[in-house]
Amino acid sequence: QVQLMESGGGSVQAGGSLRLSCAASGVSHSRHCMGWFHQAPGRTEREGVASIDVDDSTTYADSVKGRFTISHDNAKNTLHLEMNSLKPEDSGIFFCAAASWEYCSIGYWGIWSDVGFFGQGTQVTVSS
Repeated sequence: QVQLMESGGGSVQAGGSLRLSCAASGVSHSRHCMGWFHQAPGRTEREGVASIDVDDSTTYADSVKGRFTISHDNAKNTLHLEMNSLKPEDSGIFFCAAASWEYCSIGYWGIWSDVGFFGQGTQVTVSS
């Protein structure tokens, strides 16, 4: 049974930083890529933010390049997202996700809702 549990959300002012964590069980980083998705306030769709492949290569959405860093602690099977220079438009719910290795490419982010696993999400609020 796959379980993804996010933590680390909160409220910060624009320009601030937050570090999100996701404790994973039932998935193996050697067979699954992992990532973070963002759901903006009032929206239903979740958009890919960053992912880390089974070889630890990383991919980022253009909107967060240079500001966010995704990493995976293999010993603890925990996914992290370091978020710096936060903007009000980063507000929303951040979801941890995992998908089988063949879906790691950014081109597949759009179908992770169908083929992957998602946590319950953690709220991030960035005030201007």
